[in-house]
Order: sequence, then structure tokens, then C-alpha cells
Amino acid sequence: MNSDSPSSSPAKASSTLAGNYFVSNYPPFSFWSENQKVEVEMALNSEPTPGTKLGVYHHIPFCRKRCHFCYFRVYTDKNAKEIQTYLDATIAELKSLAQRPLIRGRKPHFVYFGGGTPSYLSAKQLGELTDQMKAVLPWDEAEEVAFEGEPGTLNAAKLSAIKQVGVTRLSLGIENFDDHILEINGRAHRSGEVFTAFERARAEKFDQINIDLIAGMVEETEANWQRNIEQTIALRPDSVTIYQMEVPYNTTIFKEMKAQGKLVAPVADWQTKRRWVKEAFAALEAAGYTIASGYTAVLNPKRTKFLYRDELWSGADLLGLGVASFSHAAGVHYQNLTEMEPYLAAVAAGELPIKRAFRTSPEERMIREFILQMKLGRVRLGYFTAKFGVDIARRFATQLGHLEAEGLLAVGADAVTLSRDGLLCVDTLLHEFFLQQHRTSQIV
Repeated sequence: MNSDSPSSSPAKASSTLAGNYFVSNYPPFSFWSENQKVEVEMALNSEPTPGTKLGVYHHIPFCRKRCHFCYFRVYTDKNAKEIQTYLDATIAELKSLAQRPLIRGRKPHFVYFGGGTPSYLSAKQLGELTDQMKAVLPWDEAEEVAFEGEPGTLNAAKLSAIKQVGVTRLSLGIENFDDHILEINGRAHRSGEVFTAFERARAEKFDQINIDLIAGMVEETEANWQRNIEQTIALRPDSVTIYQMEVPYNTTIFKEMKAQGKLVAPVADWQTKRRWVKEAFAALEAAGYTIASGYTAVLNPKRTKFLYRDELWSGADLLGLGVASFSHAAGVHYQNLTEMEPYLAAVAAGELPIKRAFRTSPEERMIREFILQMKLGRVRLGYFTAKFGVDIARRFATQLGHLEAEGLLAVGADAVTLSRDGLLCVDTLLHEFFLQQHRTSQIV
């Protein structure tokens, strides 16, 4: 393993330093290039691989307030007219993409509205947006329509509108139940809005309600974390997603660290965060939940799925709409332009609003699916034999043997299964499986 990787440095294994440690794709974004737009054109003009699912991601980059730990492309200063201009542009982008051979005639298997804050939109904006999207790519065969919501934006009328447009999975960005911690971390909502929004969402009878928590926020304590666990179990959502706090470079927290000359972020260290998640998982299991990945617990694993994650991690084609959104088309990764004005100008000119791209090789696609599926805690060996003709146990014998000796996973006859400790630090293990040319300290 490369000596610069996060899992090999004792300091990085304990203190929370600035940077992205969450592995969300492969090869890493830092290897994508701004001169590969032709690869995107070729991918979109190719025929789809039979059996490949199609998904749509729509980025809503508007928020009431920017969280201090946020590193996504968001705007807090746009008026209703500017928001409408943006939404119109995303529909124009979708119409253009829908005419390409890769997409033409296909229907989305899953749809995801992320942000930013999708629930920042008014009920009218949301209804008009989704009606136009459905007219271009009908949703009647979609098994999941997921939607992120900030509790303070979810009044009764808004929740009703979200349900009416066909959302099946509502994810509430709660993060913490303590008003002081929410405030100092820059969250716009407060605990009272959390409970009100959750009860209103329950009344709408969404197929699934997920809540997000973050372990290790600024000034979080042992006592606070235990209260978070207790209150989560009392609400009894269908699923719980727990992230471990990290501090990427373009966050408010990092800017303050840099101004003060600090290297270590003012949040819990990695050992503490992993222990807190381990305690939460144990408590959730005792309350009837099943651990479904390194970040999620679900109440009913037979009924509660997350298709956006599972299909994307199994090679689905994904159309990302909007500024800075990510797509995966016929083996080509690409990201849209990351600033609003250039994005709008490109769409208005009838151009693909591409910022950077990367065409993957069959080996890279195999590694991508393997490392992402490792985050689920169990990887079926037969899947990779059937799809890629690769014996994973043999291909990664050295890496798997090393991790097995440390008690982080077990290699069986039909699957690789991570231990609970391995699952809690899975992102730091995945670099073991990167190709040599992709091993770097710049994990973004």
C-alpha cells in the first residue's frame, strides 16, 4: 500500500485532519481530466449495455444557510427568478440527454434529488419541475424516487407536495438533536423542527423515511452522542444513516483552521467517531435494526432498500443534472461545470456542460464496483466472476490476506465479509485495492 495513503499514517488514523477520506468513486476525482469531453460524447452516443439500469440525479444547489462542514456546490443568495432559471436549464439539459442513443427510449429505475436542499423549492416549483422531468423520462417504472429534506423547510404543504410528486424515500438531514451543536455547526434548523417534520412525514406515509446523523460534529460530547442514539431509536425511522465527520478543504471549518494555523480539526478524532458509530449500531441492533452498510441501519431489510446506492455501486448508468453534478455513462465518469453562470451558458448554447471526465477500463470498473460494494459489508465473489470473469479472492489475495490477518474481514468460499471493526473504518481500507497509479494522498 502507498505510504501516503490515510490508513498508513498514525496521525491520520487518530486526529481528524483536513481532507476527504470518504471514498465515493473510483478512480479518484483528482485523476479526472478536463480534456475528455469527447469521451462523454462517445459514451452518450453509444448503445446501452443490455440489463444496465438507468438512474437520474438532480442537483438542487440552494440552501437557507451554508453549513460549516459543507463542501458541496450550494448557493444561499438566489431569488425565485434565478432559481427558476436554473430549474429550466436542468430540464433543457435533460431533454438534450434524452435524445442521445444511450438514453433514448429508456426509463429511470431510480431518481434522486440531492443538494443543497431539494426541499428549499416551493411546492409549485417542485410540482412543475417533476412534471417536466416525467414528460421527458417517464417515472412509471421507477422503483425508487429519493429526496433530501432539511427539517426547517418541511411544512405540511411542502411534505404533501413531495409525496404527491412520487417520492418514495424521504431523507431528513437531522445530523444532531441538540440546538447548540446545530447552531455552532451552521445548520439552519433546530430540534423542534426535527420532531415536527418527522411526525408530518410519518403522516404522509412515505414508503421509507431515513434520517441522517453525523458523529463527531464540533463540540459534540459523549453525553450528546448517547442522547442522539436514544432519540433516534425513539423516533424509529425506517433507516438511519450515520456519517463520521470529516473536514474537506473547501469548508468554513477548514478556512478557520487555516487562518489560525491549525492542522487538526476541532472535532472528535477518528477512534472516537468510530467508537460512537459502533455504539450506535449496537444500540440500533438491540432495537431491532439490521446493519446494512458501513453507514446505515435499516428496520426491515426486506422492505427497506436504497436503490440509488445499490444500483450505482453495481454499474448503473446515472444522468446527473445541474451544476457540479456527477454522472456515470457507459463506463465514462463525468462531472458538470461547477459554477452556476458557466453551467447556464453552456446549456443555453446547446452544449454539454462538462467540467471533467474519465473513461474507465474494464479493470477499473471491476475495482470500482468491488471497493464500493465493500462498504456494504459483504461482497459476493460469484458476482465478479459472472460479470467480469475475475476471481476476486485470487486477484486481491495479498490485500485480503493482510486485512484478514488484522481481523478486519474474512474470505469465505462465496463472499468477502467485513467484521464490524472493518466496516467502521472501511474507507481507509479501500485504498489497498487501488491500482498503483491511483494511490495518492489526495483522496478526493
